[in-house]
Amino acid sequence: MPSVRRAAAPLALCVLAAGCAAAPAPDAADRDVRTAVAAWSRQPSARPAGLPLAQWAYEVTGVRRDGPRATATAELRYRIDGYDTAPAGSAREVRLTLDGGRWTVTGDAAAPGAPPQPWDQGPLDVVRGAHALVLRAGRGGPDPVDVAADADRAVPAAAAAWPRPWAGRVVVLVPPTQEAMAALLGRPPAAYTGMAAVTTGSTGGAAAPADRIVVNPAAYAQLSAAGRNVVLTHEAAHVATRPATTDRTPLWLSEGLADWAAYRGTRTAPADAAPALARAVRRGDLPARLPADGDFAFGTDPDALARAYEGAWLACRLIADRWGDGALVRLYERAGREPLDAALGEELGLGGAELARAWRERLRTELAAAP
Repeated sequence: MPSVRRAAAPLALCVLAAGCAAAPAPDAADRDVRTAVAAWSRQPSARPAGLPLAQWAYEVTGVRRDGPRATATAELRYRIDGYDTAPAGSAREVRLTLDGGRWTVTGDAAAPGAPPQPWDQGPLDVVRGAHALVLRAGRGGPDPVDVAADADRAVPAAAAAWPRPWAGRVVVLVPPTQEAMAALLGRPPAAYTGMAAVTTGSTGGAAAPADRIVVNPAAYAQLSAAGRNVVLTHEAAHVATRPATTDRTPLWLSEGLADWAAYRGTRTAPADAAPALARAVRRGDLPARLPADGDFAFGTDPDALARAYEGAWLACRLIADRWGDGALVRLYERAGREPLDAALGEELGLGGAELARAWRERLRTELAAAP
C-alpha cells in the first residue's frame, strides 16, 4: 500500500527590523493559563494509559480567554520510547476553566483541521510484541494481540529483504472504523476502500519521526493469514526503506520493492498475485511503460491501481531474478539520490527503456498464458 510522503515545512524567519514587529508579551492571565497547561501535561492522567513515552510536552502557542473560560492552542510533542527516533507532533486545543482563582484543564482535543491522535478515538489498548507496538483505539477492529503476532512475523521478513540498518520495529495503529482511519490520515474515507493498511512517515532520513502503519479494520478483517502477512510485510518494508527513500525515488520502485519483500520466499505464482494485470495482458492490453507515480494516486480506478502495484512488483521481481537481490537493494539506494537512468546503468547496465522492454517481455511470458 502507498506510503504518505510529507514534505518538510519551510522555516520562516522574522528579523526584528522595519516592518516586522515583535509579538506582544502575554499578560498575567495568559501566563497563568500557560502555567496551568504545563502543570497539567506533566501529570500521568494527561497521558494515554499504557503508552510507553520517552517525551511528552505541550508548547502553548496562543491563548484565547472568554471570562472564566480559556482555550490554549498548543503543539504536543511526544516520542514513543524505543520506537520514535525524534518527536512526533500534534496540533491541539486545550480547554480550561477558572475555578477559585486557578485555571483548571477540562478538555484536550485535536485542533480544528488537524488529524486526531489514536487516543482521541476512544480507549487505547496497547500491546507490545517482539517487533511491534500495536495501539488499538475505541475497542473496535481486529484484536491487537493478533495484529502484534502478525507484525512479529512481518518485520523479520522485511528485514531479510532489506539487509540495511534500521530499527527493526514498527508501530501499528488500529482505529475502530475505516472512517476513523481516514481521520487519522486526514483523507476522505473512500480513499481507503479496499486498502488493508498504509504507512505514514517522512522520507529521506533516519532522524525523522517513526512511521506509523495504519490498519483499515474493515479490509484487514477480510484477509486470510497469508494475506495479512503480505500486507504487513509490505508496510514494514516501507518503514525499513524509509531512510533511503526520497522524493526522487520512483513509486514503482518503492511500492514494487515492498511487494517483492512481501512475496519473497513464498511460492505465489505471478498470475495469482497479479490478477488484474494478468487479465489485461490476456486481452492484449500489455502496458506500454513502467507504472508512473500518478498511477498510484489515491482514489483512482481500483483496477488500474491494482495493475500499477502488480506491475511494480513484477518489475522488482524481474530485477531480483536477473541481477540478484543485492542489485535491487543497491538500485533502490541509488535511485533515491541520483537520476534513475544513471542508477539503472550503474547497477544493471541498462537504461529505463531497456528495463521496460525486458519487463514487458516478462509480463507476456508469465501472464499471457495464465488461466
